[in-house]
Amino acid sequence: MIVEKGENEVTDADRLSNGSCSEAMLPVSCHGNISELATGVSKDVTRNSVQETQEAQKSKNEASEIVEEEEEAVNPAGDSRSDVRCKSCKKSCHKCWKPVRTKYNPLPEKASKLERAKFAFLCPPHGKLGDFFAAVLTFLIFWAVLIAVTRDEAVPGGNIFALIMLFLCCVVCGHLVAIIRLPPLLGMLIAGCLLRNVPKVNIGKDIDNTWSTVLRSVALTVILLRAGLGLDPKALKKLSFVVIRLAFLPCLAECLTAAIASHLLLDFPWEWGFMLGFVLAAVSPAVVVPSLLSLQERGYGMDKGIPTLVIAAASVDDVLAITGFGVVLAIAFSTGDLVLTIFKGPLEALLGVVYGIVLGVIAWYIPHKEQKDFHLFRFIVLLLGGLLATFGSQIVDLPGAGPLGCLTLAFVAAYRWRQEDVSGGMAQVSDFMSLMWMLFQPLLFGLIGTEVDISTVQGSTIGLGVAVLTIGLFVRVIVSFLAVFKAGLTVREMLFIPLAWLPKATVQAAIGSLALDTARRERANDSHILHLGTQVLTIAVLVILITAPVGAALIALTGPRLLTRTPVSRNIHLSATCEQPELTATADTHKLEEEGQDQD
Repeated sequence: MIVEKGENEVTDADRLSNGSCSEAMLPVSCHGNISELATGVSKDVTRNSVQETQEAQKSKNEASEIVEEEEEAVNPAGDSRSDVRCKSCKKSCHKCWKPVRTKYNPLPEKASKLERAKFAFLCPPHGKLGDFFAAVLTFLIFWAVLIAVTRDEAVPGGNIFALIMLFLCCVVCGHLVAIIRLPPLLGMLIAGCLLRNVPKVNIGKDIDNTWSTVLRSVALTVILLRAGLGLDPKALKKLSFVVIRLAFLPCLAECLTAAIASHLLLDFPWEWGFMLGFVLAAVSPAVVVPSLLSLQERGYGMDKGIPTLVIAAASVDDVLAITGFGVVLAIAFSTGDLVLTIFKGPLEALLGVVYGIVLGVIAWYIPHKEQKDFHLFRFIVLLLGGLLATFGSQIVDLPGAGPLGCLTLAFVAAYRWRQEDVSGGMAQVSDFMSLMWMLFQPLLFGLIGTEVDISTVQGSTIGLGVAVLTIGLFVRVIVSFLAVFKAGLTVREMLFIPLAWLPKATVQAAIGSLALDTARRERANDSHILHLGTQVLTIAVLVILITAPVGAALIALTGPRLLTRTPVSRNIHLSATCEQPELTATADTHKLEEEGQDQD
């Protein structure tokens, strides 16, 4: 009999399963059925729980298998999970950086300007941009070390900070001026003037005078050593008479003219007038030599050896000017017996020559040729010997001996080194000296510029100084033309020589401040002597600003028009310098193979 259950009725099995009733509430006859029913329900519940557990475990196993398959795909070697994460991170980083790496984005052979610009900014830094970053990083580390060591000296307002800023500004201005094909030293000099005279900048006033004097003296030593290394004995011997005439006559004539003009116009004492004359009389190899090399590379003037003639004469001209300046400087600041004063200058020159010869001969044998890195030790001996001559002569009160000692030392040492020239040792010594000049050239011209205080310069000094310069150059041009008369040159070539003999810069920067430095050291309380030293320095700066760009432009413009162009076989050895090269050239005597070739 089947009894249907109503909506509101609850079966005994339900009550039993829910625990809402007990067996006592039912008849005894139902106890067995109820137990069987409860057992069945329990089995169903257990069966369902087991099935659910099995399904969950199965799902978990399937997920684990998927993860393992993915790991095996990423990590076939079977590394740990931490290694897998590292490799995954590395892969992601590689994917992100790949578009900006040069390794995966090489520059096409025929790349456009836009592609080259894009390639320049790819990583790692390379090319000029890489060089810039390397220089910036080196500078920042160097500056941080200076701050850690010197503290206040390397922060704004300190002496070392001012020198660093001066060096950087001079380098930048030098490159900017070189872009318009003017001598870089002109930009360096202008940078020094601006840093001293621009309001609210005025970094030049933070530079200590002692530091400035020492650095300029070191730069002078480097210039003199490079000039001595660049003197070519063979060229001097070959063109000895013409070289001597061209070196001595214009220099002495301009010196004498400037001395007389400055005595009459500026009221200079005679010794100061000759001191200014020797400052103005020296030509600048730093301007003349690169300009002549540019003409020589195109074959101008090679048939008569004009570049060799001018460069060799420029070296001797500088030696004469520096020697004469040292002698007159010694006379100007000498006190005591007149006879001793007169002979002190020549005595200083003689002592400088003897010092240079003795130490130069020693440098032939020490360091010896078999020594490892002997060329480096030769450079060290040469540089330290030059510094000893420069600073030692000041200590013993014989300042005129120092410059000539440096020149003689380098010339005598290089004479033997050239003959040996073991493994290019001579060229490597010149390389080291050229590196020293790269470091000290910005400091030299920058420090010279900082010595010019426009607020204290009188207008009459500028005007009369330009007048003295103009008179001296006029006489120099005439004498230079006559000095090469009957030297086998055409009239057009003779006209080019005086124009190439105009630029002045290096020697003026090197010795233009020596008179002021000596006055500060010897006559610090004599305002008149200090004023004379300042006037000499101011006129020296004017000479550089006027003659350096004008002379370089005249050489570039008149050279192709006045000189003969000849096809040559050239072997130009620059001695690793841009200022005093050794030149050897042989004319190509065979006829031109192609008719109609330009013969300007």
